[in-house]
Amino acid sequence: MSSRLSLNQATTTQWDIPALVDGCARAGLTQVGLWRGPVADYGLDRTAKLVRDAGLTVTSLCRGGFFADTDAIADNRKAIDEAAALGAPILVLVSGGLPPGSQDIDAARQNVLDSIAELAPYAAAQGVQLSIEPLHPMFASDRCVVSTLDQALDMALLFPANQVGVCVDTYHVWWDPGVYQAIERAAERISIFQVCDWITPLPEGVLLGRGMMGDGCIELRRLREAVDATGYSGPIEVEIFNQAIWDSPGDEVVDRVIDTYQEHVL
Repeated sequence: MSSRLSLNQATTTQWDIPALVDGCARAGLTQVGLWRGPVADYGLDRTAKLVRDAGLTVTSLCRGGFFADTDAIADNRKAIDEAAALGAPILVLVSGGLPPGSQDIDAARQNVLDSIAELAPYAAAQGVQLSIEPLHPMFASDRCVVSTLDQALDMALLFPANQVGVCVDTYHVWWDPGVYQAIERAAERISIFQVCDWITPLPEGVLLGRGMMGDGCIELRRLREAVDATGYSGPIEVEIFNQAIWDSPGDEVVDRVIDTYQEHVL
């Protein structure tokens, strides 16, 4: 098993924080990506101590962003503080969609950029890099007005590298005919690489349309090789939103993650 494999908490929502830590130990995993909700449920300080005592490395914290919300700046500062407390080197930003009643996507994107400009120095001072994650265009209205890796990179490059990077998630970028050129362009700005597969037909609501590696149509190994060719050698997080996976025993899910990661990503 690759030492780069990280289990993103979203893949095993059937586990709370203690169960996640125990499950990683049983499977021999040493890295996890955490989400703010479950961390808050268990307690920030308790979570930080638990993962630290277990020898786990936190590869990312999800999520900041949603900059159209009225309290976005304050909430993102809080998220940065949480990432620092957990020892997470990056805070993944899902930029958010259009404000209620708005059709002005250009203004929404400008607001994302302005918000990042306000937050980036604060994050860097806490030892946290902001990682802009582009989402598939079908999420532009309600979740993320940043739709391509090039868009994310255009924003990130306006800031020092230690302040802002980009998240490459196979689910969101695989369709883009320019993705391999964008990955090459991103180079040292890639702060995290996330993998899962794209399965069709998509479920109602589309959010839970992610599949286990090898169950869909994404050229996962080709994308991994392209990311590695930039010099990125960091964690590879498996992040899957899928109700059938969430309804399965956690240990079985992790075993499948390890097997399909080795077969289809490495």
